[in-house]
Order: sequence, then structure tokens, then C-alpha cells
Amino acid sequence: MEKRDFISIADLSRSDIEMLFDRAELLKKEVKAGEYRRTLEGRTLAMIFEKPSTRTRVSFEAGMTQLGGHAQYLSPSDTQIGRNEPLKDTARVLAAYCDGILIRTYAHNNVIDLARWSDVPVINGLSDFLHPCQVLSDIFTIREHFGSLEGVRVSYVGDGNNVANSWILGASRMGLPLTIACPEGHDPGAEVLAQGLEGTGASVTVARDPREAVEGAKVVYTDVWASMGQEHEASARQKIFAPYRVNDSLLKLAAPDAVVMHCLPAHRGEEITDDVAEGPQSIIITQAANRLHVQKAILEWLMAH
Repeated sequence: MEKRDFISIADLSRSDIEMLFDRAELLKKEVKAGEYRRTLEGRTLAMIFEKPSTRTRVSFEAGMTQLGGHAQYLSPSDTQIGRNEPLKDTARVLAAYCDGILIRTYAHNNVIDLARWSDVPVINGLSDFLHPCQVLSDIFTIREHFGSLEGVRVSYVGDGNNVANSWILGASRMGLPLTIACPEGHDPGAEVLAQGLEGTGASVTVARDPREAVEGAKVVYTDVWASMGQEHEASARQKIFAPYRVNDSLLKLAAPDAVVMHCLPAHRGEEITDDVAEGPQSIIITQAANRLHVQKAILEWLMAH
């Protein structure tokens, strides 16, 4: 069978996603019952981390363990990547040792190159352009919470970053109406907007007024204003993004049964206030927990053949 990679949600069809969600739902129920499938017995996942992580690292390591496999963490200082070994050499060597490769990197081209040269599946654990594992888990969480994706409108408030880009692709695939509210000059990628809308008939809009964007929404979603690598812009961004803070007054404009989501880590008091993050409408911890189950489904889909 031809090897599969998971670089972007655009790599998946709607039926692929629904299959993964059904599998994740089953795996989650089994974990709660203390049951673990050993579908990846003897398999090894190499995990390349150029960016630090809590949720991505721990959820993938735990997921591999629960499925009977092994995850090996590789930082730049642990490998020859940190000494400028060509990525194509690293890809081919790791593929000879392991059954899959996860990469969390600054440059999206590193994910593309790794997948090009690797004979085993490659998973995008985050790049500067996309964060597909996060958003796939988020959509699963929304389906789980509401019982269906039907009639759920999502409002993303903040920076048009890698998470916003993946939200465009994910919402388009699943037919979720999506509004992204961001300041001018901080829009999501034009190419991903075009790709997300092409032939889908999906409703994806970019707005400037966060209040207008949130009105009547079922999901209010936000992320940090300065991503890793943008720390030098943090002070300037705080002034630009201040009107986009998700606080109680903004949340009141959403649907009465709306939920609040954040991919974490959160800067409490900046993009989201603590009272909202800890409030009764927040499902932030649930969405983080669901990373484990959705990623286990992805690992099985890619590596269990």
C-alpha cells in the first residue's frame, strides 16, 4: 500500500475525517473503561521537535504507548539536524529505523521535504503555516459536545496564524460556517483561503469587527497573539490585538449555548480573560484532552497496516 502522510487537513476527505472521528470516539471510550488496543505493537514513532511542546509531545508519546508502540523524542541538540545534516538524509535514515515520523518545526517546507524523502508516514505536529492535528481534534471536540456539526458556526478571533489556516481547511472540509476576525495586515494566508473554499461551497469569511464576528456563534475560538518566533513583536501586537480579547462582554454576543475554545498555551489576560477561560462555557481542557484520542486514530490510520 502506498504510504500516507498527514501534513494538512486538505490531505483528508470528509469521509476520512468522519472515519477518524468515529475511531477516536471508540478509542476514548475504551481508555475510560481501562481497555487498550495494541494495534501498534512493535512500531516506533520518531518525533523531531524544533519547537518546545507540552500537549503535542505528551499526547503523541502517551498515544503510542497506549497502542503498544514506542515514541522517541529527538531535539535538534540530540541529532545531526542541529549540525546541519541535510533533511533528506535524516528522513531516509529515520525511515530505515522507524515506522513513522512526527515533526514540529518552524518552517513548513521542512515538513514537505521530510515527507518527500521518507518512506514512512510523516505527521505535521505543527509548522509556521499549519497545525492540522490541533484543529482536527478541535472539530472532533465540537462534534462531541454538540452531538453533531450541523448548524454550528465558528468564530475565530485573533491572529490569522497557522491555527487559523488549519481552521479554514477544516471548516471547509466539514461544512462548518467560519468567520475569522483579525486586524488588517494579520489575515490568514490568501492561498489557504483560496484552497479552503475551492469547490466546497463552504462559508469562510474574514472580518475586522470581533463583535460582529462573534454574534450568534456557537463556538468562540482564540489563540495567542504572538506565536513562537514572534516574541520580539509581542509588545506591538498587544496594542493591535487588544480589541480582539475574548472577554465576558464579547462572549455575551455569542449564542446562549456557545462554547469557548483555545488551543493553549494561553496568555491569560491577553487574548482571553481568566474568568472566560475558567468559566462554565469553556471546553479548553476537554479539547486539549481530545488531542490524545484523535491522534491515536491518526497514528493507527497511518502506521497500523
